[in-house]
Formats: sequence, structure tokens, C-alpha cells
Amino acid sequence: MRLSSALLLLSATLAPVCSGFYIPGWSVRSYKDGDALALSTNKITSPTTQLPFAYAELPFVCPVKKDGFGSKFGSRTIGLNLGEVLRGDRITISDYQLIMGRDEPCRYLGDREVNNRGVDRAIQLVKEGYIVEWIVDNLPGATSFVTVDKSRKYYAAGFKLGYVQEDKAYLNNHVTLVLRWRNQPEHNDRKVIVGFEVYPKSVSGPKGQCADSLESQKPFELRSLGGDETVTIPYTYSVYWKEDNSIEWANRWDLYFVNDEESVHIHWLAIVNSVVIAMLLTIVVAIVMLRTLSRDIQKYNEAGPSSDPEARKKAAQEAADEDEALEDVTGWKLVHGDVFRPPNMGGLFAPVIGSGVQLALVVVALIVLSATGVLNPSYRGGFISFGLFLFVFGGVFSGYFSTRVYKTFKGENWKKNALMTALIFPGFLFSSIFVLNLFVWAQASSTAIPFSTLLALLFMWLCIALPLVFVGSYFGFKRDPWEHPTRTTMIARQMPVQPWYLRPIPSVLLGGLIPFAVIFIELLFVFKSLWQDKSTYYYMFGFLGLIAGVLILTVMEISIITTYFMLCAENWQWWWRSFLVGAGSAFWVFLYSGWYYWTRLAVHGWVSGLLFFAYSALACCVYGVLVGTMGFLASYAFVRKIYGAIKAD
Repeated sequence: MRLSSALLLLSATLAPVCSGFYIPGWSVRSYKDGDALALSTNKITSPTTQLPFAYAELPFVCPVKKDGFGSKFGSRTIGLNLGEVLRGDRITISDYQLIMGRDEPCRYLGDREVNNRGVDRAIQLVKEGYIVEWIVDNLPGATSFVTVDKSRKYYAAGFKLGYVQEDKAYLNNHVTLVLRWRNQPEHNDRKVIVGFEVYPKSVSGPKGQCADSLESQKPFELRSLGGDETVTIPYTYSVYWKEDNSIEWANRWDLYFVNDEESVHIHWLAIVNSVVIAMLLTIVVAIVMLRTLSRDIQKYNEAGPSSDPEARKKAAQEAADEDEALEDVTGWKLVHGDVFRPPNMGGLFAPVIGSGVQLALVVVALIVLSATGVLNPSYRGGFISFGLFLFVFGGVFSGYFSTRVYKTFKGENWKKNALMTALIFPGFLFSSIFVLNLFVWAQASSTAIPFSTLLALLFMWLCIALPLVFVGSYFGFKRDPWEHPTRTTMIARQMPVQPWYLRPIPSVLLGGLIPFAVIFIELLFVFKSLWQDKSTYYYMFGFLGLIAGVLILTVMEISIITTYFMLCAENWQWWWRSFLVGAGSAFWVFLYSGWYYWTRLAVHGWVSGLLFFAYSALACCVYGVLVGTMGFLASYAFVRKIYGAIKAD
């Protein structure tokens, strides 16, 4: 969507339509007739596997020549940012000749002699449905489609490596490239690229030359070879330049999202669903917390030590006349001497809360930057790169809040707490990714993180993030601890038997079900973008921001309700429970990912399955820490408020 539409969505206005957004960069590349353009090959991806591969490294594609057309652009390998490397991009300039304004009805690129192993590899990749990603002027090559009502055209990034017909595999070794352009008067009538379409075809043309008629050519069938036998695969291409003044350069990415606009009403349904659930929960909180709790506090104060005997007797009689449910909700006053007792494993609790605050800042910043267009599809890898840098520099906030919580627990060794904050959660993520990367390395996939990149990530963690955590911890320890309205007794109060719904596992599962209901519709689009449309982009960040806001509100309210009922049951161990109840929806999200895997994906291979569930589990852990922290902070503020009201009176 454009910037104005994004801002409207963020402010929850009545904008009924959401379209793919693109904010142009600070420099527009323009060309004049006769200028050469580089066609870069990137990677191949498949919806049936989680293993992309570098196109230029495939054993059956036409290799680049030392003095080929692509050599005039300098280095063949394009420098990649950190996010591009982590998402598996491997961009190389090819020898396809693109000259602005010059059509090529059919041009010979070269031959590739392939042995039995290379042919079998090609057959495997074609049968697994791999999609090829090429790039011209920062636009991915696209397959063109029309909407169901045939009113609009839209793009799907990438084109098929080949196809299967009657159990036979055919390789697309000829491509027709259509580049759409328009004049730019503000650039001295030079031309800009507004569209890049690729139409693949399988042909078995004569070796070393281009076929006169592509339509009359038989498709190139891939057949397994025996022994030392080889086969020569010819590669040809056509280039056509089409003027198209219907597309502005600033909106040239919109065609990649036209098809997604058809589902905008579903996004609005997700928002309505989320708002309705949040409103119902808010009403419950208002009734239980504002009416029942305020009446409870009022009765307690009226029957307090400063009241006369008659008033205390009257209040006691009124309390006795209440039903059993009301008796249960007055038990929270009995644990005033234990409610702020530090939790078990407080040395772990504080670092987890610090990491949760750090993640919250990262997510908010990424959603805002994406919704306003600062991070856009043309900036490949920008989302991941910005996320990593925000996480690293967010260590200051992680250390600060972790130490504030730690000092509230009467902790003195702030350096140890800072070290645990910097190592526990980031170390868990880094070690998990490192182990999974071993499996990807074994498959020679382009998503295998190079050793130099691993060293760079390790340097960012230990040499930048860790010192920043210590800086934040230092300032956090200098601040006074949070004061609590009641004193903690020396001996802990014995807790009575808890109702089944307040036991750890049922309370966490039930508490997590409601926040999951808020997001499960939008999860379908997020999962589709991540696991199926690997060459496209999730762009509904305006909607995502609204749903995320409602989700956090829901998590806070459900954590407050659970904490309140625990205190009423004279259970003062609410610290970890408030966090776990807030994080409970992560369990349901992981179950949802399993459902999505079995019903929506057709993934082959145990490595791909392992990567799917492992990365889904990691994502759920990150999500759980984030929303769990929000739940704890809301519960902590609530507990301080209600016990502070009693103390004040």
C-alpha cells in the first residue's frame, strides 16, 4: 500500500482496501536506448521442500563465460547484506544480453554438457516443483496471471524450472523475457523499468544455434543416463521491450500483490474477530475487577481496625450472607504478606523478562518501519537485517529491565544477572540455529549460513550485544528497586488445595486459548507467506499491527484475570504463572503449525520436515517470551495497584 494507506491502517480508520505498498528509494535507475542491463540469477525454491539452492551452482544450467556479457558489469557476484545471506540469496550476474530497446526474437546463450548425475539432479528438482528467481533492475522475474474475473493482471514472483507430464520431466531451457518500461520526463525522457515478466519453455533445438520456430520444437525431456553417457542441454532466450505507461515506477511492485488484495476482506474479518474477543474480555475485566474488586476493597476497609465494633460486625454479617463464589474472591487479602515474595528461580525469571522487553521493542519497531514503507520488498533482506541490529542494540533495554526486576528480588550480584541476560536467551537461539545449520550444510542448500557469517553473528552477540546488556544493567542497578505496598512475612503462608482450572497446566492452556483465537485467522496468511510463497512477501503490516495491538491487550487482560483468581484462592505464586499464562498461546500456535504442515503443505524429505518444526518451535519460543513478558508486566502493575489501594486506606 502507499504511505497514506499504511498510516490509515495503523490508525484503524475505515479504509476498505489494502494494496501492496512500495516506497521508492532515493535513486531511480533510468536508462537510454542502447544501455546494457544486468540480469542476475538468484536461487531456486520449492513449496515442497525447505531447501533453496543457488541457481548458478546447479550442475545442469548454462555456466557463465569468463569474457561473457555479464563480465562488463564487474564482479559477477553481488555483495549481499546480512539478511540476504540468512534468507539464502546467492545473486550472480549472468550472460543474458539485455540492451534497452533492442528486441531479440531468439538468441543462443550456450550449451551445457551434463552427465548422469547432473540429469538425475535436474529430474529431482523439476519433480519437486522448484521455482527460479531472476532479477533485473531489482525486480524479480515474474510469471504473469490474471484475476478470476479477468479484470486485472498480477504477478507471481519466479518461474518454473521445468514441468512434469505423464510422469516425464521436462526442463525449461528457453525463456522469453518481457521488460516493460515507461518514459521519465523528469529524467530527460530516459526510460525506467516497471515490469519484468518471464515465460519459460522447454525446447530441444539444434546444438549451438537458435531454432527458427519455437512452437514447432519438441520439449526437452530429461532422461536418466547410464555409465559415462552425457547429454548436451542447449539454452536460448528471447527479449522483448514493451512500453507500459499504466504503471508508475513508484508502484511497480503493486502487481506482485494484486492477487493478495482479493483476501483483504478476510483480513478485516480477522480484525473484527480480534476486536470482538478483546471487547468481551474487557467487559469481563471491567465487571469482575472494577465492580467486585472495588466492593471487596471497600468492605475490607470498612471492617478494618479503625472501624467501630458495630461496623465490623455488620460487615462480617454481610460477608457471611454472600454466596460461596463471593467468599472465594475475597481470599486475596489473606496473602498480603506473601504476594510480593520473590518467585522460585528468580535468577532466571529476571533475564527472561529482560529478553521479553527487548523482543517487544524489536517487534514494534519492525511493524512500524514496515507499515510506513521504510522496509519494503525492494530492500531484500532488510527486514531480517534490521531485526538483527535492533535486537543487538536492544540489549541496553534488556539489561536495564532485567536488573530492575532482579534488584526488586533483593539481588546484589548485578554482573551475574547481566551475564545471564546476555547469554541465556540469545545463546539458546544461536546454538539452535547452529545445530540446524549443520543439517542444511549437509544438503548443500543456499540457506546454509557461511562460516564467516556465523563468526559475524558471534561477534555481534559477544562483542556488541553483551557489553550493551552490561551498560543497561549498570544503569538499572543504580536505580532504586520497585517498592511494594505490603511487607513480606518471614514464613510463607501454606496454600490450600487449588481448583483444577488454577493448576499450572490447565490454567496455562486455557489462558492461552483466548489470545490464540485473536490471531488464528491472520496466522494463515503469515504461514502462507513464510512456508509457501517463499518468493513473495507478507505485506499486510497495517493489519498485522492492529491485530498485534489487540493480541497484547488480550494477553494482558487474561493474565490479570488468572492472577486475580489465583490470589483469591490464596495462591501467592503468581510471578511465573502470569508469565506462562501470557505465553500459553505459543503452545496453540505450535499445534496450529503442525496442522498447517499436514493439511496445507506437501513437504517431502525428513530434513525439510525437521527444519519446519524446528524453526516453528523457535518462532513460538520467541513469541512466547514476548507475550509472556507483557502478561507479567500487566499482572505486576495490577497486583501493586490493588494492594496499594488497601494500604492507602
